[in-house]
Amino acid sequence: MTGIDTGEQVMFSDFEDDGPMWKGQGPRQSRHKVKFSQRFNTIPVVQVNLSMWDADSKTNLRGDLQAENVTRDGFELVFRTWGDSRVARIRTSWMAIGPVGHEEEWDLY
Repeated sequence: MTGIDTGEQVMFSDFEDDGPMWKGQGPRQSRHKVKFSQRFNTIPVVQVNLSMWDADSKTNLRGDLQAENVTRDGFELVFRTWGDSRVARIRTSWMAIGPVGHEEEWDLY
């Protein structure tokens, strides 16, 4: 059976407290661990998307969003920016697709 798991995550809201994505310079990143609602039988395919991006209009807009360290149980959402970009907040959505077990399946060997 093929399983699909989805979710949404606010990565950060750095404009509220002058956090590094809003006030910093140079390479910066934000990581968030995601746990799937059930374990996949093998490592699933994970697709990530920006569902909200709030940034300063006076600086260059730079960003990179990836799924890293994908396992059968979860993965890490990673957003990176660099240079003089000022990112106020990011919300992401994700979808994982892969094989899952069924309660009536038997493992004979």
